[in-house]
Amino acid sequence: MNGLNFQNKVKIAVTRAGGPTKVALQMGCSGSAVFTWIRDQHIPDIDKATKLASLAGMDVRDLRPCR
Repeated sequence: MNGLNFQNKVKIAVTRAGGPTKVALQMGCSGSAVFTWIRDQHIPDIDKATKLASLAGMDVRDLRPCR
């Protein structure tokens, strides 16, 4: 399998966007919510996933892949 499949893309996006604290402030959510997304490797809210993808310069499908 490709090694990219095992990367935590949410963590990569948060890092690219400036880290958990900055992302929480920019997105209007708590830092604990951001850490939960990183831990779960998933952002349940499509609007928040879209905004984080924009902040990180990524495609939202990287953060919420089609199943």
